[in-house]
Amino acid sequence: MSVLLPQPLGPLIATNSLRAISSETPSSACTVRCPLVYSRVKSFSVIKPVLSASEPLRANHGDFRIVAENDDLIVVTKPPFLLVHPTKPTSARTLWGELKQLLAFEIANGGQVSIVNRLDRETSGLVLVAKNASAARRFGLLMQEQRIAKEYLAIVWGWPDWEMTSVDAPLARQGAHIPSPIWLKQMIHSVGAPARTDFRVEERFERAGGERFAIVRAFPRTGRTHQIRVHLSSLGHPIVGDKIYGPDETLYLEFIKTGWTPKLERQLLLPRHALHSAALEIENGEKWTSDLPPDLAEFVMDSSLP
Repeated sequence: MSVLLPQPLGPLIATNSLRAISSETPSSACTVRCPLVYSRVKSFSVIKPVLSASEPLRANHGDFRIVAENDDLIVVTKPPFLLVHPTKPTSARTLWGELKQLLAFEIANGGQVSIVNRLDRETSGLVLVAKNASAARRFGLLMQEQRIAKEYLAIVWGWPDWEMTSVDAPLARQGAHIPSPIWLKQMIHSVGAPARTDFRVEERFERAGGERFAIVRAFPRTGRTHQIRVHLSSLGHPIVGDKIYGPDETLYLEFIKTGWTPKLERQLLLPRHALHSAALEIENGEKWTSDLPPDLAEFVMDSSLP
């Protein structure tokens, strides 16, 4: 089976972060990552944990884990429900804000935090971040030229009658063409922006009661808003837990009013859409992969295979 499920962490995790507060060292230049070299800080009076990359991911927690890092980039796995960027002036935790804390030393020495591939709040998985202006320009150009390949894993309703297929259908904001109670909802429309996604079935399974589901790997060739979600819904296989493109868009409106309820759980099964950024690959360069997070892996394992 080609779908990656969570694996035990190895004995050495070189991505743990500590904020060191020292009488000799400015707070803006005292982030170190053990067990890396501690040459940035000479002496410590207090050491306070800020972020732990060695803890298991939790589906409803703001923690993230570092997958790879060098002088130019850092790749992390974003958990579901963590915003990538601030959407309004609040104190809500964001990946961007957490990374600014983690990379305080680099920022104090001319670095920056530039998120290359953005994920929706509910989507989990790999995020590539540039740590300096030169890398940000390079990755931005690669994205524009579609030279950073992305793969997603989605759990969808039903068993597709195909093994591989493609959807080449332009996308536009629905409210710009027909009345829509959901401002951000997208739709397939002839005057929309070009959008193409390739799909491959990874696994089919059943849950209690005989309900059928499948794990589908998505290869977006463009980067439109909600592209994978809309294209899968157009194939008759919406993503499990999708409040907008799933069984009924009014569930999204209900969720906004009431929050997560037993009624919504019965209809959607998962509190978030089952979409995970599973792989990133720079053309002629590195590739990073990410296992299914615990919430989606548990959903799959609580099943019987055909």
